[in-house]
Amino acid sequence: MTKNKLVSPFLKWVGGKRQTLPAIIELMPKKIASYTYIEPFVGGGAVLFHLQPKKAIINDYNKELINVYTVIKNKLKELIEDLQQHKNEPEYFYQIRLLDRTEAFKHLTDVQRASRIIYLNKTCYNGLYRVNNAGEFNAPFGRYKNPNIINEPTLKAVNNYLISNDIEIQNGDYKDILTKATKNSFVYLDPPYDPVSESSNFTGYIQGGWNFTDQVRLKQACDELNSRGIKFLLSNSATNLIKDLYKDYDIHIIKANRSINSDGEKRGEVEEVLIKNYADKK
Repeated sequence: MTKNKLVSPFLKWVGGKRQTLPAIIELMPKKIASYTYIEPFVGGGAVLFHLQPKKAIINDYNKELINVYTVIKNKLKELIEDLQQHKNEPEYFYQIRLLDRTEAFKHLTDVQRASRIIYLNKTCYNGLYRVNNAGEFNAPFGRYKNPNIINEPTLKAVNNYLISNDIEIQNGDYKDILTKATKNSFVYLDPPYDPVSESSNFTGYIQGGWNFTDQVRLKQACDELNSRGIKFLLSNSATNLIKDLYKDYDIHIIKANRSINSDGEKRGEVEEVLIKNYADKK
């Protein structure tokens, strides 16, 4: 299958998988193209856009993120037109950022909401989507000289991919998405990571965050997939909790560079795990 290299993430997302893609792809079944690909925590979509499956179900709990996917698929022309009006200025940035704290936010169109997320992502500090516990965007202005707010080639390529293939876009709880899986499905799970320390507990892309109970609930969902004979691959941090939870599965330790710590000296190479429930690569 010929892949379009322009089909790539249009947002920078916490825990993006571009750098760990080789390890992830290496562990996937060789005949991945014959499966319905399911990704319940799609995030920035690095794995999806690398694989470019013809049939997929993608989901994320973040409704603003999923709205961007949906608008790129269905209303690309209007989105590009709206993106053209944005300014790379701090006063304007904070006006746009403030919208989700006002009544006016409820009256934005889906195109305006998608345009806002892309604009904030391209111009905020570190290009990082981050919300507080109330679900309000709170990353500061990035002061970049010439941010690529309208990455038209990528947006057009993603639009073409989404409309040319059988890609179902959902916004809900991952467990609801997993009920759609069959033995002809392959599930890749990239949930909010278990924090390696209190200070690294960065789950700011989901309102309310994730905790120990959520990790246990996800493990139970994986057990259910396994009992139904459905193949899954899961990414997470290499904490004792995760390694103990999944000790009955095939655990691979990989290295990844992470740069979301506010302390620059604490950024760098960390261990992550890739966990799968299948031995073969057929």
